[in-house]
Amino acid sequence: MTDFEVVAESVEWEGRLLRAGRETYRYADGTENTFDKVWHAGAVTVVPYDETHVWLVRQPREASRLHDLLELPAGKRDRDDEPLLDLAKRELAEEVGKEAAAWRELMTIYPTPGYCDERITLFAASALSDAHGGPAPEEDEHIEVVPWPLQDIHGAIAATCDAKTLIGLFWLARELHLS
Repeated sequence: MTDFEVVAESVEWEGRLLRAGRETYRYADGTENTFDKVWHAGAVTVVPYDETHVWLVRQPREASRLHDLLELPAGKRDRDDEPLLDLAKRELAEEVGKEAAAWRELMTIYPTPGYCDERITLFAASALSDAHGGPAPEEDEHIEVVPWPLQDIHGAIAATCDAKTLIGLFWLARELHLS
Protein backbone atom coordinates (compact mmCIF):
# COMPACT_ATOMS: atom_id res chain seq x y z
CA MET A 1 0.00 0.00 0.00
CA THR A 2 1.34 3.44 -0.91
CA ASP A 3 1.19 6.07 1.82
CA PHE A 4 0.54 9.69 0.83
CA GLU A 5 -0.50 13.04 2.26
CA VAL A 6 -2.29 16.06 0.80
CA VAL A 7 0.14 18.97 0.51
CA ALA A 8 -1.92 21.48 -1.50
CA GLU A 9 -5.54 22.06 -2.45
CA SER A 10 -6.97 24.56 -4.91
CA VAL A 11 -10.73 24.95 -5.37
CA GLU A 12 -11.30 26.50 -8.80
CA TRP A 13 -15.09 26.27 -9.00
CA GLU A 14 -17.89 25.87 -6.47
CA GLY A 15 -21.54 25.14 -7.15
CA ARG A 16 -24.65 24.04 -5.29
CA LEU A 17 -23.77 20.33 -5.38
CA LEU A 18 -19.98 20.13 -5.59
CA ARG A 19 -16.61 21.85 -5.79
CA ALA A 20 -13.90 21.22 -8.37
CA GLY A 21 -10.21 21.94 -8.50
CA ARG A 22 -6.85 20.26 -7.91
CA GLU A 23 -5.02 18.52 -5.10
CA THR A 24 -1.32 17.77 -4.77
CA TYR A 25 -0.19 14.63 -2.97
CA ARG A 26 3.22 13.70 -1.57
CA TYR A 27 4.08 10.01 -1.39
CA ALA A 28 6.33 8.19 1.07
CA ASP A 29 9.19 8.20 -1.47
CA GLY A 30 9.02 12.03 -1.68
CA THR A 31 7.46 12.29 -5.14
CA GLU A 32 4.48 14.57 -5.69
CA ASN A 33 1.56 14.45 -8.14
CA THR A 34 -1.25 16.89 -8.79
CA PHE A 35 -4.66 15.64 -9.90
CA ASP A 36 -8.02 17.16 -10.77
CA LYS A 37 -10.53 16.57 -8.00
CA VAL A 38 -14.24 16.93 -7.36
CA TRP A 39 -15.36 17.37 -3.76
CA HIS A 40 -18.87 16.09 -2.96
CA ALA A 41 -20.80 16.23 0.32
CA GLY A 42 -21.92 12.61 0.02
CA ALA A 43 -25.24 10.88 -0.53
CA VAL A 44 -27.49 8.01 0.44
CA THR A 45 -29.31 5.36 -1.55
CA VAL A 46 -32.27 3.42 -0.18
CA VAL A 47 -33.23 -0.15 -1.10
CA PRO A 48 -36.93 -0.10 -0.10
CA TYR A 49 -38.77 -3.40 -0.38
CA ASP A 50 -41.82 -5.18 0.92
CA GLU A 51 -43.18 -8.69 0.43
CA THR A 52 -43.88 -8.19 -3.27
CA HIS A 53 -41.99 -5.13 -4.62
CA VAL A 54 -38.78 -3.17 -4.61
CA TRP A 55 -39.69 0.51 -4.86
CA LEU A 56 -37.78 2.32 -7.61
CA VAL A 57 -38.04 5.70 -9.30
CA ARG A 58 -37.66 6.73 -12.91
CA GLN A 59 -36.33 10.20 -13.60
CA PRO A 60 -34.29 12.17 -16.11
CA ARG A 61 -30.58 12.57 -15.44
CA GLU A 62 -29.84 15.55 -17.61
CA ALA A 63 -26.07 15.72 -17.03
CA SER A 64 -25.74 12.21 -18.53
CA ARG A 65 -28.37 12.91 -21.23
CA LEU A 66 -30.53 10.08 -19.81
CA HIS A 67 -34.23 10.78 -20.21
CA ASP A 68 -35.65 8.06 -17.95
CA LEU A 69 -33.11 6.42 -15.68
CA LEU A 70 -34.48 3.66 -13.42
CA GLU A 71 -32.99 4.12 -9.95
CA LEU A 72 -33.33 3.37 -6.28
CA PRO A 73 -34.40 6.45 -4.31
CA ALA A 74 -31.37 8.51 -3.38
CA GLY A 75 -30.30 11.97 -2.36
CA LYS A 76 -27.31 14.15 -1.70
CA ARG A 77 -26.31 15.40 1.71
CA ASP A 78 -27.53 18.99 1.94
CA ARG A 79 -26.45 19.62 5.55
CA ASP A 80 -23.21 18.38 7.14
CA ASP A 81 -24.93 17.82 10.47
CA GLU A 82 -27.78 15.67 9.10
CA PRO A 83 -27.33 12.01 10.09
CA LEU A 84 -27.25 9.76 7.03
CA LEU A 85 -30.14 7.64 8.31
CA ASP A 86 -32.30 10.76 8.67
CA LEU A 87 -31.39 11.72 5.11
CA ALA A 88 -32.33 8.22 3.89
CA LYS A 89 -35.70 8.43 5.67
CA ARG A 90 -36.39 11.86 4.17
CA GLU A 91 -35.49 10.72 0.63
CA LEU A 92 -37.70 7.62 0.90
CA ALA A 93 -40.67 9.75 1.96
CA GLU A 94 -40.03 12.49 -0.62
CA GLU A 95 -39.32 10.31 -3.65
CA VAL A 96 -41.49 7.24 -3.06
CA GLY A 97 -44.01 8.34 -0.43
CA LYS A 98 -43.06 5.53 1.95
CA GLU A 99 -41.84 5.13 5.52
CA ALA A 100 -40.03 2.10 6.88
CA ALA A 101 -40.16 0.53 10.33
CA ALA A 102 -36.93 -1.44 9.74
CA TRP A 103 -33.66 0.11 8.56
CA ARG A 104 -30.27 -1.46 7.97
CA GLU A 105 -27.05 0.24 6.87
CA LEU A 106 -25.56 -1.95 4.14
CA MET A 107 -22.32 -0.42 2.90
CA THR A 108 -20.57 2.71 1.72
CA ILE A 109 -19.40 2.92 -1.88
CA TYR A 110 -17.21 5.35 -3.82
CA PRO A 111 -18.73 5.62 -7.32
CA THR A 112 -15.81 7.47 -8.97
CA PRO A 113 -12.76 7.33 -6.64
CA GLY A 114 -10.32 8.28 -9.40
CA TYR A 115 -11.30 11.95 -9.25
CA CYS A 116 -14.14 12.42 -6.75
CA ASP A 117 -14.47 11.89 -2.99
CA GLU A 118 -18.24 11.22 -3.13
CA ARG A 119 -19.34 8.51 -0.71
CA ILE A 120 -22.76 6.90 -1.05
CA THR A 121 -24.12 4.99 1.93
CA LEU A 122 -26.70 2.34 1.03
CA PHE A 123 -29.54 1.50 3.41
CA ALA A 124 -32.14 -1.27 3.24
CA ALA A 125 -35.65 -0.21 4.25
CA SER A 126 -38.39 -2.74 4.94
CA ALA A 127 -41.69 -3.00 6.82
CA LEU A 128 -42.94 -0.21 4.57
CA SER A 129 -46.04 1.92 5.00
CA ASP A 130 -47.41 4.95 3.20
CA ALA A 131 -45.94 8.28 4.32
CA HIS A 132 -48.35 11.07 5.17
CA GLY A 133 -49.07 13.05 2.02
CA GLY A 134 -47.48 10.60 -0.43
CA PRO A 135 -44.43 11.42 -2.56
CA ALA A 136 -43.25 15.03 -2.40
CA PRO A 137 -40.31 15.47 -4.76
CA GLU A 138 -38.37 18.73 -4.79
CA GLU A 139 -39.48 21.38 -7.31
CA ASP A 140 -36.71 20.58 -9.79
CA GLU A 141 -37.33 16.79 -9.74
CA HIS A 142 -39.45 14.88 -12.25
CA ILE A 143 -39.93 11.53 -10.54
CA GLU A 144 -42.16 8.59 -11.42
CA VAL A 145 -42.56 5.98 -8.66
CA VAL A 146 -42.04 2.44 -10.00
CA PRO A 147 -43.10 -0.48 -7.79
CA TRP A 148 -41.10 -3.32 -9.37
CA PRO A 149 -42.13 -6.93 -8.67
CA LEU A 150 -39.49 -8.73 -6.59
CA GLN A 151 -39.96 -11.86 -8.68
CA ASP A 152 -38.64 -9.87 -11.66
CA ILE A 153 -35.69 -8.26 -9.87
CA HIS A 154 -33.39 -9.40 -12.66
CA GLY A 155 -35.57 -7.44 -15.07
CA ALA A 156 -34.93 -4.33 -12.98
CA ILE A 157 -31.20 -5.09 -13.03
CA ALA A 158 -31.34 -5.38 -16.82
CA ALA A 159 -33.37 -2.14 -17.10
CA THR A 160 -30.87 0.13 -15.33
CA CYS A 161 -27.34 1.34 -15.91
CA ASP A 162 -27.05 3.23 -12.62
CA ALA A 163 -24.18 1.85 -10.50
CA LYS A 164 -25.64 2.51 -7.05
CA THR A 165 -28.93 0.95 -8.12
CA LEU A 166 -27.20 -2.10 -9.56
CA ILE A 167 -25.29 -2.62 -6.30
CA GLY A 168 -28.47 -2.26 -4.25
CA LEU A 169 -30.49 -4.59 -6.48
CA PHE A 170 -27.76 -7.25 -6.55
CA TRP A 171 -27.61 -7.05 -2.74
CA LEU A 172 -31.40 -7.47 -2.52
CA ALA A 173 -31.46 -10.40 -4.94
CA ARG A 174 -28.79 -12.14 -2.88
CA GLU A 175 -30.42 -11.22 0.44
CA LEU A 176 -33.82 -12.62 -0.62
CA HIS A 177 -32.33 -15.57 -2.56
CA LEU A 178 -33.99 -14.43 -5.78
CA SER A 179 -32.21 -16.28 -8.57
